[in-house]
Amino acid sequence: MTNMTLALPETLVQIMKKHKDIKWSEVAREAIWDKARKLELMDKLVSNSKLTEKDALEIGRKINEAVAKRHGL
Repeated sequence: MTNMTLALPETLVQIMKKHKDIKWSEVAREAIWDKARKLELMDKLVSNSKLTEKDALEIGRKINEAVAKRHGL
């Protein structure tokens, strides 16, 4: 298994010190696995897509505008 070194803000370190019973390396490992699984799913979903990045950005812009309009923003 590979080791990783992280830089953490002092406020986070202080919280972690209050909860020494938590296995923080396991929390980090689970969070990284969760993100990696989501990325793998995204890769599978878009692997056969014909959309360009420009198309995706345009769709996202239209969705954001519709949501803002619906919520009166």
